[in-house]
Amino acid sequence: MIPLKIKTLVKNIYCVTILASMAGFLSRSTETIKAWIQWSWSYLWAVWFLLVVFVVYILRGPLKLSENISYATMFLNTLTPKFYVALTGTSSLISGLILIFEWWYFKKYGTSFIEQVSLNHISPLLGGTDNTNNNNNETGNGSNNGITSSNSNGNNSGSSTNNGQSQQSMPECKVWRNPLNLFRGSEYQRYTWAANKEPLTYYDMNLSAQDHQTFFTCDTDAGKPEYEIMQTAWRERKPQSRIKAAHEALEKNPECATALILLAEEEATTIVEAEKLFKQAYKVAEANYRKTQQTQHHSSSQEAQHRRDSNVLVYIKRRLAMCARRLGRTREAVKMMREIMKEFPMLSMFNIHENLIEALLDTQAYADVQAVLAKYDDISLPKSATICYTAALLKARAVADKFSPDVASKRGLSTAEMTAVEAIHRAVEFNPHVPKYLLEMKSLTLPPEHILKRGDSEAVAYAFFHLQHWKRVDGALNLLHCTWEGTFRMIPYPLEKGHLFYPYPTCTESADRELLPGRAFDHFLILWGNSRNRIKHETFHDISVYPKKELPFFILFTAGLCSFTALLALLTHQYPEPMGIIAKTTLSWIYLPVSYILEKLEAILPSNLFQQLSRI
Repeated sequence: MIPLKIKTLVKNIYCVTILASMAGFLSRSTETIKAWIQWSWSYLWAVWFLLVVFVVYILRGPLKLSENISYATMFLNTLTPKFYVALTGTSSLISGLILIFEWWYFKKYGTSFIEQVSLNHISPLLGGTDNTNNNNNETGNGSNNGITSSNSNGNNSGSSTNNGQSQQSMPECKVWRNPLNLFRGSEYQRYTWAANKEPLTYYDMNLSAQDHQTFFTCDTDAGKPEYEIMQTAWRERKPQSRIKAAHEALEKNPECATALILLAEEEATTIVEAEKLFKQAYKVAEANYRKTQQTQHHSSSQEAQHRRDSNVLVYIKRRLAMCARRLGRTREAVKMMREIMKEFPMLSMFNIHENLIEALLDTQAYADVQAVLAKYDDISLPKSATICYTAALLKARAVADKFSPDVASKRGLSTAEMTAVEAIHRAVEFNPHVPKYLLEMKSLTLPPEHILKRGDSEAVAYAFFHLQHWKRVDGALNLLHCTWEGTFRMIPYPLEKGHLFYPYPTCTESADRELLPGRAFDHFLILWGNSRNRIKHETFHDISVYPKKELPFFILFTAGLCSFTALLALLTHQYPEPMGIIAKTTLSWIYLPVSYILEKLEAILPSNLFQQLSRI
């Protein structure tokens, strides 16, 4: 009985194996047939074109092609030179309009409109692969990640040992809140009054509104009129509406800390007024924090409220430290920042260590700056331009005063100089836009409230606050000027493979255009602490693009076409008879090989296919 069961089992296994092999063979055959059909469709248009040409040639007798061609030749011979002038002039005008549109589209979106339409719509119809859509999807995912609030930790750095697949899988464009952002009422608004222009984009302010709603609201606010008013106040587009709503919230509850924050940020016209309001808000926020600290473990709602109160307290104390920094009380600001980092080590979304680094550099406490970098310049933590360029500045400080490019080219770089140059190359690889601002090769603008790491917005924010620190170190800018361009020899294909970091993201240009204002600024003196930054005049702010994009083929093609047709129109108008002779000679040369081929075909093929078929 048992051997019979074993035989049956073996037979079933054998049948299943045969069926599986047949299924695999059928699937492979199906895939082969599909691949062959796709390949044939890729070249079917050429076969169709040749077939049409063959049919037209065979039917040249019934279609009277020779007579029609002779009629067309007679018609063209009767045309006056004015017609050719109008024809070439119209062609030049149309190609010029296409050139202007292509140039505008390229400057705004960084790509050619004709090329995009060809790749996205025409190429799939012809059977080509749509790689552009895949790239756009990756870029879109990166941009979506960037719209989220800055409290999630991302890592844009890596080591050279990581493979390319893991490098490409990293999120590309994540928008972070600028830890050194200016005050709207007392700093951004000063420029608005002076130049009658808005220094912040709507996209940037909308991200700030989302951050405020995330940090300063919670579910327990339902039923409290002052907090409900503030929930709508953050979403208001006009500053007057936000300020009015904050005053209404204070009428409901004079101890509404978030309303005082909004007034300090947007209504206060001086740093002194803002500091006064922040101190008033700090007393209320500290009392709320102490109260919810004791009840945070009672329920999840109490825990969420305590988290909100912690965010409010840290935000206010950080802004108070920044007020002290603006007013010249740098040591007091350093003390407050250290207290925040000690009491709230888990709240890393504010990046207070970057505020601390900038304040310590102002006091020239380089040993303390090095201690902060030792903690935060770690491979497992997100990098920033502040961390990378400050590390380069500290290493350059040791050798910059004695550095000479002529001497270094003769004797070679010393160990300390090599270390400084490597630190500069590391910083430039992370953000290649910064050196042009530090070397004042490019005009500065007011920094936005949000930055894109490794982008132009981060470079503007870093250079605006740290240019004075580089100038203070003797020879540091000279060393940077002599060595920063050498970075690009190590990364010939930055979009595909990096050296010390992940490949440079491809979506920085479009995100920076959303964060930075389209129009740049007139001569406007920004007094910030003990430094003075003069913003130069430009008609438009030229977004820094890396790597530098070459002009698309269609822009060059339309430019050449426009110039060529305009030249033909001018020559035809000035010299009609010689241009007519040249045109006829050119056409005769072009028609000569065609007529030769037609004569050979006449000798081989019958003149009338229908006549031959009727005889058969």
